[in-house]
Amino acid sequence: MINVNDFKTGVTIVVDDNIFQVIEFQHVKPGKGPAFVRTKLKNLRTGANIDYTFTAGIKVERALVEKKAMQYLYNTGDIYVFMNMETYEQIEINKQLLEANIDYLKENLEVELVFYNDELIGINMPEKIEMVVTNTENATKGNTATSALKDAIVETGLIVKVPLFINEGETIIISTKDGKYVSRK
Repeated sequence: MINVNDFKTGVTIVVDDNIFQVIEFQHVKPGKGPAFVRTKLKNLRTGANIDYTFTAGIKVERALVEKKAMQYLYNTGDIYVFMNMETYEQIEINKQLLEANIDYLKENLEVELVFYNDELIGINMPEKIEMVVTNTENATKGNTATSALKDAIVETGLIVKVPLFINEGETIIISTKDGKYVSRK
């Protein structure tokens, strides 16, 4: 159990039989009435964010999640195969559980799979990943100094807005949080 007054960003809790991660929290002590803790929680099963208010001082169940370092190997249709980096055990995961991260998965990418009581509840991607540009239009000479952007297709099929000076075959760094171009390698 954890007291809501002891919340920290990233703490995982169980509320109404769902597993949540605390994204934001704020302690509020109004002039009248009892103090409370206003939170923004991420449902680790569905990915949905909700706002939830707790009365100050109550205790909630802490969800003990286990994170395992895994390496993405390959996919066969809707099944994606990951290998445990310590035991070399392979795990097959359905495409539906990975939906938001599929465009970032490339062979040998190391990720963190999150488990709660042996149930896979999420995947933690690296903050930034390197991808090779497989298709993009060439920049017009003299038009590379502006901050204009163009579409580039990377090795996984993801379309990213990149600066005009990026060409096919170059390796770029992409943020997995928002899918945006960060820099060139």
